[in-house]
Amino acid sequence: MRMFNLNDPGWGRGNNDGPDSSRKPGNNAGGPPDLDQVWRDFNKRLSGLFGKGGGPRRGGGMPPGIGMPQIPKGSPKFFIFLLIAIVLLWLASGFMIVQEGQVSVITRFGKYTRTLTPGLQWRLPYPIEDSQSVNIAQLRTFEVGFRGSSRNKVLPESLMLTNDENIVDVQFVVQYRLLPTGAPAYLFNTSFPDESVRQAAETAMREIVGRKHMDFVLYSGRTEVANEVQALAQSILDRYETGIQISTVAIQNVQPPEQVQAAFDDAVKAGQDRERQVNEGNAYASQVLPEAEGQASRMTQDAEGYSARIIGQAEGDTARFDSIETEFSKAPGITRERMYLETMQDILQGSSKVMIDANVGNNMLYLPLDQIMKQAARPSSATTSGMDSTTAAPKAAGAATTQGSGNQPAGSASASGSARAQSNLNSLMTSPYSR
Repeated sequence: MRMFNLNDPGWGRGNNDGPDSSRKPGNNAGGPPDLDQVWRDFNKRLSGLFGKGGGPRRGGGMPPGIGMPQIPKGSPKFFIFLLIAIVLLWLASGFMIVQEGQVSVITRFGKYTRTLTPGLQWRLPYPIEDSQSVNIAQLRTFEVGFRGSSRNKVLPESLMLTNDENIVDVQFVVQYRLLPTGAPAYLFNTSFPDESVRQAAETAMREIVGRKHMDFVLYSGRTEVANEVQALAQSILDRYETGIQISTVAIQNVQPPEQVQAAFDDAVKAGQDRERQVNEGNAYASQVLPEAEGQASRMTQDAEGYSARIIGQAEGDTARFDSIETEFSKAPGITRERMYLETMQDILQGSSKVMIDANVGNNMLYLPLDQIMKQAARPSSATTSGMDSTTAAPKAAGAATTQGSGNQPAGSASASGSARAQSNLNSLMTSPYSR
């Protein structure tokens, strides 16, 4: 291996003592070797190894017996050596480096045998075994219904029919990657695996949108629709064994077709107004109904209380009448008199004026009961001054006598009439009035 030694002081010449031992490739004696000169020396050594005479070189040649031995061209050893070298080179071609995030699928005579993981790997050289590298870490993305921007629409992909026979424009993005063990299926089970993912996603979206109403797809159901599309598309890919896993289905834009956008906006505004009015009606009903129910409950309770009071009062009156009837049967006269007195007492307590038809003469007596009751309730002024009250009484009596002795106007009563009215009142209060 001295022919490959660049640290040779003779720079591959094999003679360090010759006149050219101080020469080195290149013009700079202290610099690096001249690569062109090294390559020419290497070719000449190979030619000499396989029996080709390289001839004298400038700067001297390798003396006989130094360096690698020369093999005659027609000898069997030459062919054996050449065959061994070819076999070694062929076997060395089976070494390969699998990059991180990739796997290498190995096929033997076209049939899948195994999958190699990242790192330095070896396989049987071509044509026995072949390898194909597949990137399993890459997140692949494609768009359905648009390209690049939402304005660049692809209407044959985006227009879809809903369950209520409306048309919506759906634009969505699908992201997917290969399973760690799905590289063989990705390569061999489908002819165009990426296009299969696109068709499966579009088919799933059309099926899910066809089951939903337009308002649900436009507003409240975007997330639910995306999840259902992802699950359905994944089931389709698993059915075909593509080795692909869908990571995300994201709906970018959902809207009605541009031709009916204005009418649809008007319909949306009308729906919002209707919803607002319904909410206001529900709020008013929530406020009025409890109040009405409370009033109805209060009236029901008042009616029940009134009913209970009247029934109780009637039952009490009945019980009292029964007791009075029992007592009346025992002593009718006394019970009748007591009932009369109690009745008259109740009547006179509520009246302040009483007219009495006296049997004597044609005049009716007027009893000012209100004044009499006030005088009875007023404390006697005689207790405040004993002498004054004592002297005031004879004077009043004398005055009354004097007034009574004179001519009296019509409608006025004399002192004797007043005394007679008082006696009649006392008799009325102490004895029954029978007429």
